[in-house]
Amino acid sequence: METAYLQSFLLVVESGSMSEAARRLDLTPAAVAQQIRTLERELQAPLVARAGRTVQPTEAGHRLVQRARNLLREVGDLKAVLASDDAAGGELLVGTINTAIHSLLPDILARFVKTHPGVKVYLQSGTTATLSRAVQQGELDAAVCLSPPYPLAKTFDWSLLREEPLVLLAPSRLAKRDPHELLRTSPLIRYDRRLGGGKQADRYLRAAGIVPEERFELSSLLAIAMMVDRGLGVSLVPDIASPLLDGQRIAKIALPLPSEPRRFGMLWLRASPRLRWIQGFVESAAEVIAPPPSPRRPRRH
Repeated sequence: METAYLQSFLLVVESGSMSEAARRLDLTPAAVAQQIRTLERELQAPLVARAGRTVQPTEAGHRLVQRARNLLREVGDLKAVLASDDAAGGELLVGTINTAIHSLLPDILARFVKTHPGVKVYLQSGTTATLSRAVQQGELDAAVCLSPPYPLAKTFDWSLLREEPLVLLAPSRLAKRDPHELLRTSPLIRYDRRLGGGKQADRYLRAAGIVPEERFELSSLLAIAMMVDRGLGVSLVPDIASPLLDGQRIAKIALPLPSEPRRFGMLWLRASPRLRWIQGFVESAAEVIAPPPSPRRPRRH
């Protein structure tokens, strides 16, 4: 059985279209259809059926999907184990939290592809909880995520990439104001409390005895910065390193009370067949990441 045909089948199921799968594979729709028919003959079961303008998997096709993914993953593992150098090619599946995509990850990837040009990197975004589960189940090779709030099993390895203290984001014109006064008197654009940084911000507010006037709550730090720039309020967030913030008219104000930083790094399985590429990714990150500049300390009155 041709593993390439299984890949074509998965793309057809994912896209719901022979034409779209053909476009991604740089083949003709007729060639993709022929591959699916060959698979159906070999497996002696119909795998896809047309439903209007889309193509949907049959009952047998649904059963094949996960098994095909697992098989292709095993084949990829074999290639990774047997490859003597990166020129032979390979794949690395990396999960990442959204803030890493918008901040440090592009520079890390730029460094990584220079030293590992034959390795294809596939990115999947998600929360720390979903990414760590995916690494544990072998669905991802590694994840750039927050430090897990529980002791890691010995099967895992972890490398800290960056620590981000909480700061107050405020419009530039308010840069010299006391941060606690701003939190008490300005509308709060709250960082999602389901996320690690949002939980840390909530704990800080409780410790400081501040009950803010809440205006919005959302999970995108870049969207929060844009709202602060438009004068919609202030926000208590981790101090991310993103060039996308450079054009915003905002000030990062340090907080008077100590707070736990948000820690994120890279998580992977020690026994991964792609371990040397994961280590190369970690080394690339270490070369790119520098400590964040200290935000301005508020004046004492």
